[in-house]
Amino acid sequence: MVYFMAYLGILSLILLSTALAGHFSRRIGIPAVIGQLLVGIVLGPAVLGWVQGDTFVHMFSEIGVIILMFIAGLESNLELLKKYIKPAFSVAITGVILPLCLIFLTGKLFDFHMHEAIFLGVVFSATSVSISVEVLKELGYLESKEGMTILGAAVIDDILAVIILSTFVSLFGSAATSSEPKMSFLMTLLLQVLYFVGIYFVVKWIAPYLMSLSEKIFVPSAVILMSLVIGLGMAYIAELVGLSGVVGAFFAGIAIGQTPYKTSVDHSIEPIGYAVFIPVFFVSIGLNMTFDGLGKDLLFIIALTVVAVLTKWLGCGIGAKVAGMDYNSGDIIGAGMVSRGEMALIIAQLGYESKLLSADYYSSIILVIILTTLIAPFMLKAAVKRKKKAAK
Repeated sequence: MVYFMAYLGILSLILLSTALAGHFSRRIGIPAVIGQLLVGIVLGPAVLGWVQGDTFVHMFSEIGVIILMFIAGLESNLELLKKYIKPAFSVAITGVILPLCLIFLTGKLFDFHMHEAIFLGVVFSATSVSISVEVLKELGYLESKEGMTILGAAVIDDILAVIILSTFVSLFGSAATSSEPKMSFLMTLLLQVLYFVGIYFVVKWIAPYLMSLSEKIFVPSAVILMSLVIGLGMAYIAELVGLSGVVGAFFAGIAIGQTPYKTSVDHSIEPIGYAVFIPVFFVSIGLNMTFDGLGKDLLFIIALTVVAVLTKWLGCGIGAKVAGMDYNSGDIIGAGMVSRGEMALIIAQLGYESKLLSADYYSSIILVIILTTLIAPFMLKAAVKRKKKAAK
């Protein structure tokens, strides 16, 4: 009972702090999400130590990011996503190759072992656009060609990162020598392919049928309940086949967005997400920040941050340019893909557990992931401003 009351106090503190931080962030002209990320740093171990990244916060944050990406899928225009799938592929591929190569070289420069340097590149080849989605929504750019390309590229990027991670851990990780039974890489890949085939059936038939069926269920908010079941269920199955849950949530949102229930679901899910779960997700990222060993690894942190930001920004920008987009569009897309967020944090954690990342640099790598996540919204907002100015 005492622990439960403590959790209620922590949740109240997070919600009040993020509301105030978001308000004042917008008043001074920066994205609200920046203030919420800073709340995590201030309340967490890095400064005050009042909130820890425990199971309670982790569970709320996981639901938060799933709801956030579900809303992004719900509000996405499927026709626009289809239209920009080719540039999305181009952006994702160049946005993985450039960081993978140059961050590997950065790791070697700081005397990383070969497999550690490669895995460092794997960590920073990942993208997490949950923060960018929030900024794009705030700026009214989510349904633009740049917003749709970012969303499409992020899904492809996620798949590429998972494939590279699965291959690398199975070949070089300590888990590879474990005596526990383990799904083979080819089986995992097959299940992932089947999952994406299944998405077609969900969008075309299953989601519309279930949403229609929900109207016949005599319980309050049955339609909203069914949409959550579809969203959480697809996220769960995505995790089972080795993909990120946000991929499943995003496509669940797209599936429901093609039904007549899109508007009512959107109006009901947003308050649930933004009132409780999504603020906790943004705070949880800041909770990973620590200033331990900052002085010792300062040069490494600066170098890795610069390379991480530039390789994603330039790599994705080049991909957009190759696909026929102009400089300003490439600028927005590159900035929108800079954030590494929870995807890179998960990969780094898996690498650490598999002995693919040294404990000596682990905290510094986590710090760089958070720095890219903090920098990305500023870059994205500035890029959108530059495009609007050029359009005048």
